[in-house]
Amino acid sequence: MSGTVRMLIRNLPERWDLEADVVSLGSGIGGLAAAITARQNGASALVLERAEQVGGVTALSLGEVWVPGNHHEQALGIEDSAESGFRYLKRLSMDYGDDAAILNLTVHAREALRYFEERIGLQTMVIRNCPDYYYGHSNDSVAEGRLLEVRPFPAATLGEWQARTRVSPIAPYGMTHPDMMERGGTAHIANWDYALMGERLANDERCLGPGLAAYFVKGALDLGIPLHTGVNVVELIGDGERVVGVRGVKDGQDLFVKANRGVVVAVSSYERNQGYNKTMAHQLELGSMVFGTVDGANFRLMGPFGARTAKMPDITMAGFHVPGEEQEDGSPLTRSAMQPIGLPHTICVNRAGKRFGNEAFYREFLYKIDAIDGGTQTHPNFPCWAILDSQAREKYPFGSIMPGQEFPEGMAQQADTLAALAAKIGVDAANLQETVARFNANAEKGVDPDFARGTHAWSAYMSGDKFHKPNPNLGPLVKPPFYAVELVRTGGSAIPAAGVVVDQHQRVIGWDDKPIAGLYAAGNSVARMETGAVMQSGVSNARGMTHGWLAGLHASGRPSTLLQQEAARLGL
Repeated sequence: MSGTVRMLIRNLPERWDLEADVVSLGSGIGGLAAAITARQNGASALVLERAEQVGGVTALSLGEVWVPGNHHEQALGIEDSAESGFRYLKRLSMDYGDDAAILNLTVHAREALRYFEERIGLQTMVIRNCPDYYYGHSNDSVAEGRLLEVRPFPAATLGEWQARTRVSPIAPYGMTHPDMMERGGTAHIANWDYALMGERLANDERCLGPGLAAYFVKGALDLGIPLHTGVNVVELIGDGERVVGVRGVKDGQDLFVKANRGVVVAVSSYERNQGYNKTMAHQLELGSMVFGTVDGANFRLMGPFGARTAKMPDITMAGFHVPGEEQEDGSPLTRSAMQPIGLPHTICVNRAGKRFGNEAFYREFLYKIDAIDGGTQTHPNFPCWAILDSQAREKYPFGSIMPGQEFPEGMAQQADTLAALAAKIGVDAANLQETVARFNANAEKGVDPDFARGTHAWSAYMSGDKFHKPNPNLGPLVKPPFYAVELVRTGGSAIPAAGVVVDQHQRVIGWDDKPIAGLYAAGNSVARMETGAVMQSGVSNARGMTHGWLAGLHASGRPSTLLQQEAARLGL
């Protein structure tokens, strides 16, 4: 008997309160995809959700799904393939990823997408003109086609689950990407079609992440899959050979749920657990935009069964707090600074008063926030501040603060000169003035020789002003008063550095490198072996959808064999 199997032994309960072949923990896209797939392949399924609402972190996202070689690309005549997607992720993973895991995602994502479109009525479309992050910097990137989003979902069709399915406090879920981008994107939010948004919201037609989550909730409901909310699963149950069920707590009472074929752990990651942020990753005092149940239950549940863990490079982001904005549990809501700091007339500086990265491309900029200076044992780039002038305030939003609107008290410092602003925030005044002067001279020319800001097509699309010339991400800071907003570290919408290791069927692997029988994992509970050191919008939702599909297939006795075929064809 292996060490992993020995850890499975536990006294079985005298009774089982609920029973299904496949038990999904978590009601985001991963857990729902697993339950739906299992049910449609002849197995019974149910879903246990710790919160009172379903939809998980999926509902908080922008709803992008990254699928190379998908059939919507083909219909538009866009040349692409799963093999090209594999090469894209492999090169950018910097060898922190795993070839088999990368290939497993890229060859199966398109199959999973088509499956859910055909089986549950999922409706997706290409986000036109939305490039890969590294378009222009990688031969296997594309200008458009891989990033998909859902068509507006009529939430009234959810019936009694309409109010119990999450929406986002941040994402403008009454709009699609084209609705926003055709009117200038988030840089020109005042130009959006608010009549259309109002009509969608009045009819509860959900786009972006809330729409994506709702499609999967509806798919589960249509199949008669029970969704149990308010169930805090506190332990898995094993019989010495396999995982056979779970013990949950609902309304203070134990709830024992039997899983005849498998438990799928799809509870996201640990972003709201500061201890795990510090030890499973290397992120200190992380702000968050996700709800409090995203606290590392994946490790607490699977750790006692010998689940192997792996860690990828951290995905720290920069964010800020707007006074008065709170999470549902009363904690501060952290908004991402990704868009406002990449706009013209805005830069970021450290306490030395100097820029330290490309503010318009968070994948480059945010690695530097956590950089350590070994000579002084400090984080030289944290704390840091967004510095902007009155042009930025007149033209652009800053999170939920609209153009021309005053910053709430306590959110920003303001001064008529850069020297006075530096004194207020405690940075080197001479350096700040010199930094702004150099930036301004180059911004007038539309270049940034220091950090290549404005050279990624994705930056122009997502965090630029397409009407601003000569560069949508560069504009001088010249008009007083000037403002400074202190930034905080924030997570990547529960996209983790660490997770559990799985095989090609999403079976959790033990430290003995063998699958733990009856135990699967999906989505952000799983180590990012498919991406390694890189992140790409839409990959997290694609991982959840694909992981859940693969787990559901295997647990129902119909495992995919496509990976072996593609690996043999590519000689991997």
